[in-house]
Amino acid sequence: MSLASQVQDRFKSLFPGTDPLLVRSPGRVNLIGEHTDYNQGFVLPAAIDKAIYLAIGPRQDNEIRLYSVDLDQTFACTLELPEPTPEHWPNYLLGVVQQLQHAGHPPAGFNCVFAGDIPIGSGMSSSAALECATGFALNELYGLGLDKLTMVRLAQRAENNFVGLQCGIMDMFASMFGRRNHVIRLDCQSLDHAWFPLRLDDARIVLLDTNVKHSLASSEYNTRRQQCEAGVRLVREHYPEVTSLREVTLDMLDRYVAPVDELIYRRCRFIVGENARLLAGTEDLGRGDLAAFGRKMFETHEGLSREYEVSCRELDFLVEEVKGDPAVLGARMMGGGFGGCTINLVKEAAIAGLVDRIAPVYRDAMKKELKVYVTQIEDGTSRIKP
Repeated sequence: MSLASQVQDRFKSLFPGTDPLLVRSPGRVNLIGEHTDYNQGFVLPAAIDKAIYLAIGPRQDNEIRLYSVDLDQTFACTLELPEPTPEHWPNYLLGVVQQLQHAGHPPAGFNCVFAGDIPIGSGMSSSAALECATGFALNELYGLGLDKLTMVRLAQRAENNFVGLQCGIMDMFASMFGRRNHVIRLDCQSLDHAWFPLRLDDARIVLLDTNVKHSLASSEYNTRRQQCEAGVRLVREHYPEVTSLREVTLDMLDRYVAPVDELIYRRCRFIVGENARLLAGTEDLGRGDLAAFGRKMFETHEGLSREYEVSCRELDFLVEEVKGDPAVLGARMMGGGFGGCTINLVKEAAIAGLVDRIAPVYRDAMKKELKVYVTQIEDGTSRIKP
């Protein structure tokens, strides 16, 4: 039975007499452009074939009833929302409700059941998928008349203001705007975007999951954002028009940041270099040069590990193990860091052999089991039939 059907059946058993509205909202991968989104830079994400499936139905009162199939947990409150809950998972849905209320689009009460096959803590943005699913479903259920970009912004504000993670807009944008077999080049400053066909030919996107959860990701993520903002302030003393690292050059960093704070300099240098790398990488994709693009992925990982310092030894180990393998065109850590997955471009015929080789050495070295996901690029958030 499909996940969508399971969610629908569970909804009907918990809330009989109502046929729910069903929504699918995907996770995402990001091929290149990491930690650039909250610095108003460029990113290159795509929606994938792993998703949140959410069933929703109206209530005749002001109550919210939530059920997580995967956790087998329930949560209930009223539209007079509580403070963020220690259970954590309801906050992703309640935060969206709060932002709809603040934006003048308050929903009525509702029942909601959801499940997903996006691995938690893997860097595939299950939280953004859940937030987008919630906003999209409430918009459909109550005819709020919101466009996709508005829903994306609401989902981001829910994560920033209710959940408490100061993330950029990329994860929500990719989940909502994904297009099958395409990547999205998103300008996080203007939100201008373009879809580029991803011609993988005989290669596939393979995610190697460290089985390490993002225990430091939230606090260190916010710290990196503050460090980048500190670099911008140093540059702004000389260039008052500068508002983000998007407008900063390496020369500015060398002149005005390096002499003051070497750590801030390294953080900012990675972001400025990553933006340039992404723009060059989209030219590689336009030419169909996956090998050149893959080399840039390796460069990105080096910067994330050495300059931005958001990797961990498990992620570094996996990238080092595939480097030099002719079947692997590119690899890097993906997501906020400190765990999760590496993203790899691998020749399809070599995937099984690669996993057979790496899994045991990873187990021996890290005392953890390696998980492997071969993903496909799919469409973004949408209403579905089970």
